[in-house]
Amino acid sequence: MEGIKEIIKNKQTKKAPAYQWQDIALKIIKELSIPDFKRSSIFKVCRDNNQAIINQALTDTKELCNTGEKWKYFLKILSAKK
Repeated sequence: MEGIKEIIKNKQTKKAPAYQWQDIALKIIKELSIPDFKRSSIFKVCRDNNQAIINQALTDTKELCNTGEKWKYFLKILSAKK
């Protein structure tokens, strides 16, 4: 019986994101330590903006924001690009 439980447990996998922008958003959430209450905003900007703009904003945030909350800086950069 233990063997069957382990097989079922090992078979459970996470679903991959349906769209590429979702994958990018998850990457940003992880790298910038986005708080729970701002995650929906990250998904929205990733959905609404070009991937190149998002990646540039992420790179700029990593390079320029050494202290403070990086997610605020990231969203500020994106709002300035519009």
